[in-house]
Amino acid sequence: MLAKLDSNYLRKLNELQKLYRKFPDMAGITAVNFSKDRFVRKNWLDETPKQWEPRKRKAPGSLMVGKGSGRLKKSIRRTKVTRNSVTIATDVPYAQIHNDGGVINKTVTVKAHSRKRKGRSENVKSHRRKMNTTLPQRQFIGESKMLLYRVERLLQLEMLKILK
Repeated sequence: MLAKLDSNYLRKLNELQKLYRKFPDMAGITAVNFSKDRFVRKNWLDETPKQWEPRKRKAPGSLMVGKGSGRLKKSIRRTKVTRNSVTIATDVPYAQIHNDGGVINKTVTVKAHSRKRKGRSENVKSHRRKMNTTLPQRQFIGESKMLLYRVERLLQLEMLKILK
């Protein structure tokens, strides 16, 4: 009986060690999914949900994804995983202004391109344009009490599976 108890105890200890090694990756996946879910729910979730400000003019596609590539949402990934921490980030240049909100006040160069208008194509020459735009904060990445709760709950459930 004692030998059976010892082997069961050792098996559970071994499983807990495996969980200790793989849990940072699991937490990172949870964090990435949490951030990507903000694009679907159109809110930031800390203690309570804070809805994103809707766009002012009608445009096709979902807010912050648009009809384009979804590059910002797709770019969120784990960038650093250690035993004690996980960092998720994006390398998209415009991510910070969307996440934090702010003012864009600069002159930009618009490349030559063609544009379809009323069924016909028009060529647009290269030109410079002044930009003076205020973007509202539409946070999708950062520290969140709800995310921390979800990671803690994941750990509890994984440990309970092993220990029962």
